[in-house]
Amino acid sequence: MFVFMFLPAKLQSLEDLFSMFSPEARSSARKRQGPRRRNGGTLRPGKATTPLWNKLVVQIRPLLKRRGEKAQLARLLGIHRQGINEYFVSETRMPDAERTLLLLEWIEARRKNARPS
Repeated sequence: MFVFMFLPAKLQSLEDLFSMFSPEARSSARKRQGPRRRNGGTLRPGKATTPLWNKLVVQIRPLLKRRGEKAQLARLLGIHRQGINEYFVSETRMPDAERTLLLLEWIEARRKNARPS
């Protein structure tokens, strides 16, 4: 219990902390409270296992409709164009943390109608 002693009074319980997250983040965080995975265990994309990734995929798909967008994004991420298809169409793979952060930057730049560098 001493772990929470430095937090503000309104954040004393995990449920209070979870209430600040989106429904997908709450679901994902609650799943991580279960038994620990072996070190290096990788999550596989799926409706039940990766709700935050699924939310990101829904946001990215419309941005990939224009001709050449998948190839351009693949170049930005340093992967083959087929990797983009595996991430967002067939949903058989997920990127690593650095590429996920690049994806978030790319989404923000596209929403501002600017080209990411």
